[in-house]
Amino acid sequence: MKILFITSNRIGDAILSSGLLAQLADQYRTARFTVAAGPAAAPLFQDMPRLERIIVLEKRPLAGHWRKLWLNCLLHRWDIIVDLRGSAIAWLLWCRRRLVHRSQQSEAHKVVQLGVAYGLDVPPQPRIWCSADRTARAAHLCPVGAPLLALGPTANWVGKQWPIDRFATLAARLTSATGPLAGAQIVVFGGPGEQAMAAPLIKALPEGRVIDLVGKVDLLTAYACLRNATLYIGNDSGLMHLAATAGVPTIGLFGPSRENHYGPWGANTMAVRGTQSFEEIIGAPGYDHLSDQCHMTSLSVERVEAAVSDLLGKVAVATTNLRAQAGQ
Repeated sequence: MKILFITSNRIGDAILSSGLLAQLADQYRTARFTVAAGPAAAPLFQDMPRLERIIVLEKRPLAGHWRKLWLNCLLHRWDIIVDLRGSAIAWLLWCRRRLVHRSQQSEAHKVVQLGVAYGLDVPPQPRIWCSADRTARAAHLCPVGAPLLALGPTANWVGKQWPIDRFATLAARLTSATGPLAGAQIVVFGGPGEQAMAAPLIKALPEGRVIDLVGKVDLLTAYACLRNATLYIGNDSGLMHLAATAGVPTIGLFGPSRENHYGPWGANTMAVRGTQSFEEIIGAPGYDHLSDQCHMTSLSVERVEAAVSDLLGKVAVATTNLRAQAGQ
């Protein structure tokens, strides 16, 4: 059995759609998979079991990337094609069953939308596969067991980036002698080319307690490192979704993006924004999504600190309940 799965260019969207891929992998235990994704997102799927190949959809003029995909897939007989990009590719290839995504007008989270679109009773929980080698490397980079605060200070647009000085102040409070993560190591994540963005934060953090992984590890190794963290705090970005999927308690910081659509997904997650709603931010005079203006200034350190307290409290209660159930 052969399944073609066409997913997003963006890391975050590809992560959110990974639950649907996992659903197919669980349902069809002997199927072989081909995944087509953009250059940034493609590495997410490298460790997937029963993966035949990854086709990188690098955008080309005159829809050349779609022609390349068609030529790569033309000689195969597909049992299922899932196209989350809503293209015509599925209809131009031999296939027994086609599942082509159409955009929806919905206030629901993107994971919920996927579940509804494909007739699933339960929203498909995002899943990332990670090799034992990457897990071992992560244990060396971010030791298991010790308190570890993970930060994601970067984003694909400055408008979505919480001010660096507030990250530094928050980290200092959380890891102080009286903080909830007293004495914790602080690991800073970011992608290739984001070193300059994160450098002021790394410089401001306590010397000797910082692990700088900005641009230094691939996506799957970052995922493995995040699994060792105690808490993740970061802007709305692919890293935020990676942290949530890793199962680490995750707080996503929001401004000019919709948390109802793109908030971190999972039981131990929380989205927090400042005093301005999404509509107020984008409706303000002079708003320009192409500008270098920060739209996160109404989100205070105190508000994020309160969210940390709430989330860690909920996690502690859930952990206690699980232990009590296990002891019954």
